[in-house]
Amino acid sequence: MLPERGGPVARFRVRGQGRGPSTVARHSSRLTMHIRRFALLAAVSTTLASALAPPVSHAAGDVDSLRMRAANSEPQNWLALGRDQNQTYYSPLSQIDAGNVGRLGFAWAYDLGAARGQEGTPIVVDGVMYASSAWGYVYAIDASTGKEVWRFDPRADPRAARNPCCDLVNRGVAVWKGKVLVASVDGRLHALDAGTGKELWSADTIVDHTLPYSSTGAVYVAGDLAVVGNSGADMNKGGVRGYVSAYEIETGRLAWRFYTVPGAPGRPPEDEAMARAAATWSPDRSPDYQGGGTAWDGFAYDDDLKLVYFGTANPTPYDLRLSAGPSKDALFTASILALHADTGRLAWHYQTTPGDHWDFDATQKLVLADLAIGGATRAVLMQANKNGFFYVLDRRTGELISAKPYTFANWATGIDARTGRPNLSSDADWYSGPKNVYPSWAGGHSWQPMSFSPSTGLVYIPVIDAPSIWIDLQHNGGRIRFVNGFLSALGLSPDASYDPAALAPLYGPLPDRKRLEAGRKVRLVRELMRAWDPVAQKLVWEQETSSGMRGYDGGAMSTAANLVFQGCGDGAFRVYAADTGKILKTIQTGSHIMAAPIAYAVDGVQYVAVQTGYGGTGFGVGEIPPSSAASKFENLNRILAFKLDGGALPMPPPRRDAPFPRPPARNATPAQIRSGEAAFIGECSRCHAFGPNITPDLRKMTEATHALFRDILLGGALASQGMEPFDDILSETDVENIHAYIIDQSWQAYDRQEASKAGLGNGAGRK
Repeated sequence: MLPERGGPVARFRVRGQGRGPSTVARHSSRLTMHIRRFALLAAVSTTLASALAPPVSHAAGDVDSLRMRAANSEPQNWLALGRDQNQTYYSPLSQIDAGNVGRLGFAWAYDLGAARGQEGTPIVVDGVMYASSAWGYVYAIDASTGKEVWRFDPRADPRAARNPCCDLVNRGVAVWKGKVLVASVDGRLHALDAGTGKELWSADTIVDHTLPYSSTGAVYVAGDLAVVGNSGADMNKGGVRGYVSAYEIETGRLAWRFYTVPGAPGRPPEDEAMARAAATWSPDRSPDYQGGGTAWDGFAYDDDLKLVYFGTANPTPYDLRLSAGPSKDALFTASILALHADTGRLAWHYQTTPGDHWDFDATQKLVLADLAIGGATRAVLMQANKNGFFYVLDRRTGELISAKPYTFANWATGIDARTGRPNLSSDADWYSGPKNVYPSWAGGHSWQPMSFSPSTGLVYIPVIDAPSIWIDLQHNGGRIRFVNGFLSALGLSPDASYDPAALAPLYGPLPDRKRLEAGRKVRLVRELMRAWDPVAQKLVWEQETSSGMRGYDGGAMSTAANLVFQGCGDGAFRVYAADTGKILKTIQTGSHIMAAPIAYAVDGVQYVAVQTGYGGTGFGVGEIPPSSAASKFENLNRILAFKLDGGALPMPPPRRDAPFPRPPARNATPAQIRSGEAAFIGECSRCHAFGPNITPDLRKMTEATHALFRDILLGGALASQGMEPFDDILSETDVENIHAYIIDQSWQAYDRQEASKAGLGNGAGRK
């Protein structure tokens, strides 16, 4: 066993945030008493979908293979990320139904003490909820009251804060044989005692901390192994090399590791799979690029076949002329793979997007099901891929059964049923000039969970119907040649804020939005909840959930009561009729919801719960869109639980943005400001947008912060708060120019503010 690092710290503070509750971690006695009470129930409500199994006494977090396989006999529990190992996000509970859902109300709220993105799905075992949050914090909560049992601070290395593309999110924990497993953002895998929160062991899963690796995905269980991937394919100058690791849950020992792309040219392959993959990359590819193909989300496990399934991300960089070669497939990027769980050896693979240069990761949730197809029952794996096609694969062999577009896609005209390869269209080629490509780099569907209901036979997909205008930054004539997170390319969103004339000096000539919109005859950017028939491969119903700008709407959960639950970016928590899509109930939460809900029961009472909070949306953290609840209310990160005949939901306080202080004097030349703009967009804008945000708007820096600016960027003056120095990327001149650009932008904002106060319009531009 690895050395213990101690239990949860007494005081909790999310790094980089000024506020946060400061409660002491509770001990195990309360949890033991709670589980004993739960286990001794003599009867439960007969209005549940199925009669709950006779009470069985379990120790805290006592989940094993037998119990997981029989998950449907315990409808009161939500034992895994998608409730069971099939990852269906479906609950057999039916106490809350179409007839009474109008009575759904607030049960309890738990403050996560953060103001970052919330993408996690909690797990509920025997009346105790286990949830994760930013950085890899973990919470055990009484699932009937919302009272905290314990919490765990992973003490994540603050230097890791600059590595994730899209905020410090965490998508969930695993619970297995008395342990809670979580991967913190710095790549460490932690095993905690489910009863106390005490750390039992930790393992560093990162092979090279000089590269921009991070861990934002959930941990998955395969047998007695904890399987974890990582992120970073798009980051810094060359990304990372993707891999998946498996650790013994009992000891923390590394069992196996599978790389998803070959190593640098000339490096011998680790195994036969890497030898095969190397043949699909150019032998002359630059060693500056690590290859990408990270497995940052979307795992599943078949306990009968003993296969671990996962998807991989894009190659590094998007412009394959610089790495794999423009006509190369670049295995095993943008692929779905199956590994033998005991050895980590490749069983099969299916590449959804060969030679991906549109950021069409295959990392979306994978759902396992047995479907009646062609007169036979097929064991299938389903995915609504980022590339806009819904894939049904034989999960034994990887054979393509069917693939059809579930949303508008113009990069390919279809998938060849014989070869499984996409038939590319002329719209796919952005090397010859900017192209408006559907779906966008965010995907037709991203990490937000979809749900499969065996009751209706339908899959419920949170769909993003939006394009990206792909640009070759090296050859389009703009000043910007590099953007961290996109490298030498860029995908712009032609949403309601898109202004091609204003963007042209930065990125070169761009297409007009109205012309693009006229071609579709719908808003260019919108999101929908779609019900999809995976056998017939056709749309059954849809509801538009946001329009005009990305709503960053949440994942789906369905129940046996013919209901589908979803939270949205505008704060609406909606309940749909699963068969028709009719909206049956809407609760305004005042909180941006991106995560998927869950359903569980305690003492015969059904609850529906969801994590809420804005951040981690798309690229970086970005400016909060005006459609988001976080633009109107304080960005409280909470877990909200609902039940029948609950009360009124307490709304967050209204959002209040501080005014712009008077900036320092302008002393820079126009050339320095332009240079600073390019460096800021390339390295800083991913986190520090100019506008309402969850991270500081640097135009509002105080005099003291301005004085520390150089020491912050080059000396690490705020490293303890998650603002790591950039001395390995930025020079003294870069920092001076970035500061000059920020001061220039600060004056423009300050002048507008003061002119508005005086009723003078936009102001005259001060010196």
